[in-house]
Amino acid sequence: MRPGPPLRTVFRRHVLWLAVALLCAPLLHAATLEEAQALLLHGDYAGAITAAATGAHDQPEEDAWPLLQAKALNAVGRYQEARAILDPAIEHSPNSLQLRLLSYETLRRLGATEEAAKQLAELDRLGGSREWAYRSPGDRVALARSALLIGTDPKKVLDVILDPLRKSQPDFRDTYLVSGELALSKSDFALAGRIFGTAVKKFGEDPDIWFGLARAYVSSDTEAAENALEQTLKFNPNHLPARLLMADQFIDGENYDVAAREIAKVLAINPHLAEAHAYRAVLANLQADPKTEEAARAEALQLWPTNPEIPHLIGKKLSQKYRFAEGAALQREALKWDPSYLPAKAQLANDLLRLGGHDDEAWQLAEEVQKADPYDVVAYNLTELHDAIAHFETLSSAHFSVKMDPHEAQIYGPSVLALLERAHDTLTKKYGLQLHDKTIVEIFPDQKDFAIRTFGLPGGAGYLGVCFGRVITANSPASRPNSPNSWEAVLWHEFCHVVTLTLTKNKMPRWLSEGISVYEERQARGNWGEQMKPRYRAMILGEDLTPVSQLSAAFLKPKSPAHLGFAYYESSLVVEWLVEHWGLEKVQALLADLAQGVEINTALANRFAPIEKLDADFAAHAIELAKNTGPKLDWTPPGSGDFANGKQLSDFITKNPDNFTALTEQAKQLIEEKKWAEAKAPLQKLIELYPNQHDADSAYAMLAQVHRILQERDQEIAMLNKLIELNSDAVDAFERLMQIDAEHKDWHGVLANAARYSAVNPLSPIPHQFAADAHEELGEKLGAIAEYRTLLQIGPGDPAEVHYRLARLLHSVGDSAARREVLLALEDAPRFRAALQLLLEIDEPGGKPAHPGSAEGLK
Repeated sequence: MRPGPPLRTVFRRHVLWLAVALLCAPLLHAATLEEAQALLLHGDYAGAITAAATGAHDQPEEDAWPLLQAKALNAVGRYQEARAILDPAIEHSPNSLQLRLLSYETLRRLGATEEAAKQLAELDRLGGSREWAYRSPGDRVALARSALLIGTDPKKVLDVILDPLRKSQPDFRDTYLVSGELALSKSDFALAGRIFGTAVKKFGEDPDIWFGLARAYVSSDTEAAENALEQTLKFNPNHLPARLLMADQFIDGENYDVAAREIAKVLAINPHLAEAHAYRAVLANLQADPKTEEAARAEALQLWPTNPEIPHLIGKKLSQKYRFAEGAALQREALKWDPSYLPAKAQLANDLLRLGGHDDEAWQLAEEVQKADPYDVVAYNLTELHDAIAHFETLSSAHFSVKMDPHEAQIYGPSVLALLERAHDTLTKKYGLQLHDKTIVEIFPDQKDFAIRTFGLPGGAGYLGVCFGRVITANSPASRPNSPNSWEAVLWHEFCHVVTLTLTKNKMPRWLSEGISVYEERQARGNWGEQMKPRYRAMILGEDLTPVSQLSAAFLKPKSPAHLGFAYYESSLVVEWLVEHWGLEKVQALLADLAQGVEINTALANRFAPIEKLDADFAAHAIELAKNTGPKLDWTPPGSGDFANGKQLSDFITKNPDNFTALTEQAKQLIEEKKWAEAKAPLQKLIELYPNQHDADSAYAMLAQVHRILQERDQEIAMLNKLIELNSDAVDAFERLMQIDAEHKDWHGVLANAARYSAVNPLSPIPHQFAADAHEELGEKLGAIAEYRTLLQIGPGDPAEVHYRLARLLHSVGDSAARREVLLALEDAPRFRAALQLLLEIDEPGGKPAHPGSAEGLK
């Protein structure tokens, strides 16, 4: 993937021909108001200033001219001149909401906060006492904006002003703008997308409408956001907010040079734009240039030294780079300047939750934001989440504090702690790190709760876990019942992030962090982590291999979920390659360089080889690895009509006997037709030519099914064991092996596969029932008791049987809880004879021993 969005570098200026004629022959034609407004809309700010000045001279009674001139002056950073235009205009038209609203915004840009507050008070007074007088569409929109600024209920603004205006004036674009901006300000991106989506159908050449659509999509649909940004700049190449959004995205993708160029374009138009200088400060911080950072920050605050938006913006971007401590400090600075500034308060709540150890303050801040702004979606979600997880149980060990649903904690909480402690002992020793604080792990049975805790909004369905540094959030198996994944591998992966983020002080690119974590998964167990797959092989040999120097972009804008998985895999290959060729010590030194603020490509060049050589050499390594995957197979993709029917498939295989896709398709068709014996040939050939198949539905899985149907038990077992050797999530294979081992009374084999199954889904009764039986057969009563208790937590299909078996074991070890369990068995099945006999034995010591039986034998 190439860095950054594929935006055009040359844009055509879109203005009305009459406005162009004005520029070419100003003495021959004075612009109409509509023509001058078109100049402003499409980015000809100098032309708009000139046209507005002329119009104001010719029509001094028309308020629209000074309004337009001040807007254009603001766009290029000439705020004092804009104020000089607005002050006499307001004196001339003191009841104009539009003039006062623009004056309020201009005064804030200048840092004249007291005067701005006076304008806001006047807006409040006029809106309250003269609402009846503001009938024009422009005045109604200004009234809506004013009402929102003074804190009027947004729903009331929508119901009373904006919705009626949109119905009566469906072609007035400003109504859509303010409604969409309101939705964006509340983080309701879905609503904003609908509003701006409707608007672009009406105003297809309006850059502001397209920009609103870009903002609505930027966090959820990269392609749609890129298209909307492209359209924005097509119709206004000088659209400063759009270019800043582009810079923001380039920063996220670690494409800092391109981000700097976008910021420079903005400052060439408006050298005083505070937000642009704030982004310069962000870039300098990320590039370990404190002198430039300080200078850029000073420029951002030059006109308004206590502008809370500046530390908020810088802090928010640093937090997005996992610099939560720095981000939180900047939000506190913003709140010191303006305690009521809600964006900083909301961001601080999120930062504190991700830092760990500050939860009480974080939840309090989220509640304050929600009370002050009930329509803020993120704040509302956080307060709802707080209530939803208030009942979570906290489990503790030497190095971890794990928060889980109490039900799940009883089932596999101790296993979580044991796994995490193994990861801690392994990885901290390997990387030479001593962690002084406990790592906080939160496991969510509801994917929506995980997403809100992690991202602030629902979504993120592709994420199994996320690490912020000291805090890990993860989905439990309950949140993904139809998508088995090893929770053990997920937690190992995420704890590795704790190690590497701590070592680098959170100053590492995402690709390296993910690459090390996936690499360490495979080091822990060979079937964990992303593995070479046919699709990844094709992507490497196709056009999807990303140069090492640009790998972070592969995570920022993946074309599909498969491309995101490939980004993880490719990153792990890079790490594996670096370790194999230069040693782990060099990688550790790389992490130390990053902690000192060295830029990643510079650090790679210093420790390994020039970045251009690393790009070329790794690409050659990856291509060789892909070619050595099933090297004797024909991987050529067949044509769309080659498999139209069985005869065509057979003919294709005759001509292409080693084609992977054809052999796989042939095997599937034969299995579907129940031609079991015939299916063995293509499957055996696939395995012979491609033995390292990691997919759960690989040839090993299909051949195991065939052997089972043909009652070829030994061959089936061999295929199943090979499958689970290559895939850690193959729960069907684990279950089948437990069945076979139980039939053969291989109880240790049963326990081994029960543990493998529970590492994927401990909430299923299947592994616990098998494990309970195995422990009983081995005489391991305590182990059986534990498994039966777990079964009762999960909810077995036959609770009477489980209560009875548990009671029998408890009685045999002298545990008085046996009586309660046998009574529970009888409550479910009153005529359960074996349970009745056991109750007699418990109540009459020395009586006849209970005979093993089951609830199925009731009469």
